[in-house]
Amino acid sequence: MSKTIAINAGSSSLKWQLYQMPDETVLAKGIVERIGIKDSIFTIKYGDGEKFEKVLDIKDHEVAVQMLLDQLIELDIIASFDELTGVGHRVVAGGEYFSDSTVITDDVLAKIEELSEFAPLHNPANAMGIKAFRRILPNVLSVAVFDTSFHATMPKVNYLYSIPKEYYEKHGARKYGFHGTSHRYVSERAAELLEKPIEETKIITAHIGNGGSVTAVEGGKSVDTSMGFTPLAGVTMGTRSGDIDPSLLPYLMEKEGISSINDMIDILNKKSGVLGLTGLSSDMRDIENGAADGNEDAILALEIYADRIRKYIAQYVAVMNGVDAIVFTAGVGENGDIIRKMVLEQMTWFGIDLDAAVNEKIHGKEAEISTPDSKVKVYVIPTDEELMIARDVERLSK
Repeated sequence: MSKTIAINAGSSSLKWQLYQMPDETVLAKGIVERIGIKDSIFTIKYGDGEKFEKVLDIKDHEVAVQMLLDQLIELDIIASFDELTGVGHRVVAGGEYFSDSTVITDDVLAKIEELSEFAPLHNPANAMGIKAFRRILPNVLSVAVFDTSFHATMPKVNYLYSIPKEYYEKHGARKYGFHGTSHRYVSERAAELLEKPIEETKIITAHIGNGGSVTAVEGGKSVDTSMGFTPLAGVTMGTRSGDIDPSLLPYLMEKEGISSINDMIDILNKKSGVLGLTGLSSDMRDIENGAADGNEDAILALEIYADRIRKYIAQYVAVMNGVDAIVFTAGVGENGDIIRKMVLEQMTWFGIDLDAAVNEKIHGKEAEISTPDSKVKVYVIPTDEELMIARDVERLSK
């Protein structure tokens, strides 16, 4: 038996799960929030519903990691650091360097940092987590699991942009896609529910949370996905615009007196999406409450949000020339029965028949929400990216 920690490091957070492998038992899980900010929140859930929580100031990721490891011993979850055999790190952008998960070396870490320009909100934070664990556990296997690697199977017809080819050849300007670990997990689980070999399936997966992406998975491989060169492209999201006409950027910059393209991109990343459409919130629950109260901006934001998801699902039916199942996952996908209904109610022509009563009841648990007569199965499948990370660590430890 081995013990593996799956890590998802953000700029001010550290989310983790500790697994006993290969039986995939979750021994403990938790999160450190507000790292580098006053009143950091340190939480561990373990045992039979037990919980440890502490509020204190944690100055950086290395302090957070040290506290986490020390507390695992203090709570008798592990006897010593020697029990830990692997650490798996989620990394958002792997570019064309990494088409699979990989053991982290100095060279790999340097490339992850180099790729920060592809995911400036994520890769630097992912690298901070890697460095912290490597300093404290230098002899433990470290593995990087990339959001982009699942999409490395996309054909050129789907990942190349219609721009001068030299921009791709010289600068890597192409679609990369993201949320790959989640899309991989739920598509594999959907194939199990379909009781078909995944090589014989056509599945569309919708990872819809504060960020969102839709992926066409044919034969277990990503063939197209909605996010692009960065996680800004695709569907409307919590604070991200999704697809827009690029010519709109210089127009708005001139009209609004925005002098830097970086400032404009920051607006598209952090002040757009349903937040920008409503001025209310980036949280879909707040938007739904606003819509229920008759707020016209909230009602329209819901319609736009659902419309963009629906359009991507429809085009991916064409990309694969069919679909066996549609999967909703992540925060909104798993809990947003209103959004699921809005997305699917105008897709009956495709043979999708939603069981409205079942859909309304499903929040955060696995279920089929299509009727028995539906030609296309529709599932809600809670994602488990941490488990996929742990599995890749186990695979690469052999």
